Amino acid sequence: MQRLYLARDRIEAQFLRDFLDCHLIETVVLGDYLAGAVGQLPADIFPAVWVLDNDDLERARELLPRFIAECKADPGGTPWTCDACGETVDGDFALCWNCGHPRPQGPGT
Repeated sequence: MQRLYLARDRIEAQFLRDFLDCHLIETVVLGDYLAGAVGQLPADIFPAVWVLDNDDLERARELLPRFIAECKADPGGTPWTCDACGETVDGDFALCWNCGHPRPQGPGT
């Protein structure tokens, strides 16, 4: 098990975990509840995403920049329809809230 990414908050950590799960990479988030101890622990406490299988670490590192780019792309954009379940998803999200499938790539997305 190896640490892949130190997230800014629990939500980002969970989104990354869901993104990697769509690519069949098993992960776990550690330290996601430590923010409740702020004031009694060091100030640099953030949740970390860990890859369970060391053989998946390289592929996870290759996917990480794509995840970060998708998070920054099209903030407040137009809603999109999930290819997997047909759910309409707000443009702020890169993953379907219903099934976790990633936003389709291509024109108009």
